[in-house]
Amino acid sequence: MTSQTIDPPVARPDLSTDNKTKPDIGSVVFAAALWACLVVSCLFLLAVLGAILVEGLSRLDWALISEQPSRLRPETSGVQSAIFGTLWVMLGTIVLALPVGIAGAIYLEEYADNTRWWNRLIELNIQNLVAVPTIIYGILTLAFVVRGPLSIGPVALAGSAALALLILPVIIITTREALRAVPRDIRDASLALGASQWQTTWRQVLPSAVSGIATGTILALSRAIGEAAPLILVGATVFVTVNPDGVLDRYTVLPVQIFNLVKLPEADNVKLAWATILLLMIILLAMNALAIWMRNRFQRRW
Repeated sequence: MTSQTIDPPVARPDLSTDNKTKPDIGSVVFAAALWACLVVSCLFLLAVLGAILVEGLSRLDWALISEQPSRLRPETSGVQSAIFGTLWVMLGTIVLALPVGIAGAIYLEEYADNTRWWNRLIELNIQNLVAVPTIIYGILTLAFVVRGPLSIGPVALAGSAALALLILPVIIITTREALRAVPRDIRDASLALGASQWQTTWRQVLPSAVSGIATGTILALSRAIGEAAPLILVGATVFVTVNPDGVLDRYTVLPVQIFNLVKLPEADNVKLAWATILLLMIILLAMNALAIWMRNRFQRRW
């Protein structure tokens, strides 16, 4: 018989004892500082929203929408010309930015060869353009559209061009992210069945990414509708008493109208400015709510 050696039992650590490490004091202090900053910023935001509601609700009436600006009757004047000007500017922005942004995203995501230096240069510039201050877009539009080669003048189309340049990088990036979220298997299956790359993109990839594209586009437009700095440079006049009839007319927009009203000394004009701010906030909240609804309604789970 072969003798077997039995190993001595290994001592196991006592798991019943509480070996929890003490929390790091630095981490606790840092987390507390972050929470304090969050609370303070939320309190400031609530204070601003409360002031807008209190001051703007008293002047938020039908006259605000149906009446034109008037310096003689500020107590009954409205901002109808600014509302129509905003609509024309945003319509031109959609026409200029949406096709170019979506087409550029499709090219970069579905067709571009990343090994080519010009494609890498385009992507680098798009990433950098997102961080460019809005006033730069106004200066470029003033130099090349309002004056310079095109010289169309300070009309609504110039404002649309400035805002289209502003949101174009955002539309390209969000559209690329929506296209990238579509599984590669869908493309491979379509190509394996004999479809061309364009048929695959048009009939399979784009319908699958439409919710992400729409959401990113609406959020980009909601950013553009609140911009004032580039439009002041390209000729959004501060006092217009007639509605523009098209993109080639003189115009004003809601942010510029607010900028003008807060400088006037009359108390009624200040109340009108508060009501206009509240109206613009309602429009922005409605656009963001629409973006959230479209994302939840049409989003596909892969």
